[in-house]
Amino acid sequence: MPVLEAVGLEKRFGETRALRGLDLAAEAGTVLGVLGPNGAGKTTAVRILTTLLRPDAGRATIDGIDVVEHPHEVRARIGLTGQFAAVDERLTARENLELVGRFFRMSGDAARRRAAELLATFELREDAADRVVKGFSGGMRRRLDIAMSLVARPLVLFLDEPTTGLDPRSRLDMWDLIERLVAEGTTTLLTTQYLEEADRLADQIAVVDHGGVIARGTAEELKDQVGGDRVTITLAGPANDADVLAALGPHAVAGARTTRDGMRVMVPVRVGTNTPDVVHDLDGAGIDARDVEITRPTLDDVFLTLTGHAAEDAADADVGAGKRGKRKETRR
Repeated sequence: MPVLEAVGLEKRFGETRALRGLDLAAEAGTVLGVLGPNGAGKTTAVRILTTLLRPDAGRATIDGIDVVEHPHEVRARIGLTGQFAAVDERLTARENLELVGRFFRMSGDAARRRAAELLATFELREDAADRVVKGFSGGMRRRLDIAMSLVARPLVLFLDEPTTGLDPRSRLDMWDLIERLVAEGTTTLLTTQYLEEADRLADQIAVVDHGGVIARGTAEELKDQVGGDRVTITLAGPANDADVLAALGPHAVAGARTTRDGMRVMVPVRVGTNTPDVVHDLDGAGIDARDVEITRPTLDDVFLTLTGHAAEDAADADVGAGKRGKRKETRR
C-alpha cells in the first residue's frame, strides 16, 4: 500500500473546478513530484492531503488513514512546508523549533534536544541559532521552515513549492537538503513549477494541468513519451528534409517528422541511437553533414507536448489566477 494515496479527488470553489478526479500515490522513502503551473491544482491537493481542506468527492489516505475521517491521526504523521515560510520573526531559530516541540507536547528537555539536532542538520548553528529570524535571508528562513516541519519526525513531508522566490544558490542548497532528507527515509510530496527541480529530485512525477493528472512516470519515462532522443544535424549544404528522414529510417521513431532551423534539421530517434550510426547512414545517403548531436528531451519538451505550452509560459500566464484562487481558498 502506498504511504500516500489520493483517488478521484474533486474540489470546487464556486464555478471553478480546482480538482477534477485527481489521483496520486507515493511509496515509502520516495519523492513524488507534482509538476504544473500556478493554478493547476497542486496546492489544493496538498491542502486536502494535509487535512486543511475537505474534498467534494474522492478519498485520500496517509499511512492507510483517511484524511477526512481521522484528521488528528493524519496530522501526527505529516509535516508541511507551504509556499511562504511560517516562522515567527520575533523569535530566534532555536526558539521557533522549541516552540513547535512544545506544541507536540514534548518535554522541555526533549524539545531542546530536538531543536539542537535540527539546527545542526540544517546548518543553522553558531550565531544563526540564537539570532532573531527577522534578519534571516530567504534561504535561511526556508531551511528553518522545513526544520520546523520535521520536529515531530513525520512519516510524510509535504513541500509546497519550497524554492519559490529563492536565488539560484539557495535553490541548489535546498535541493541538496531535500536529497539528504529522502536518503534518510522521509517520504516526500514535492509540488513545483520548476522542471529542473522535478527532474533532479523526484522518483515519480505527476504532471498536473487544469486540476487533473495528464501524465505520470519517472522523468525518463515521461521524456520517452515525446519520442526518446533527438538528433540535430547541421548540414554542410542544401538537402531535402525528406531525404534526411529517409536516411535515418532505421533509427527514427514511428511517425517521426523533421523540424528545421536554418541549416539544422532535427529528427526524433529511438533511445540508444548513437552518433557513428547516424553519420554512417547520412554518408550512405550522400548527405553532407557538418555536425551531428544527439540529445535527450527535457521535461519542458514533455510539458509542451502534453499541454501545448511551455511550463514557464504557463506559470507566467497563470500567476494572477493562481494567487486569486489561493486567496479564495483561504477565505473558505
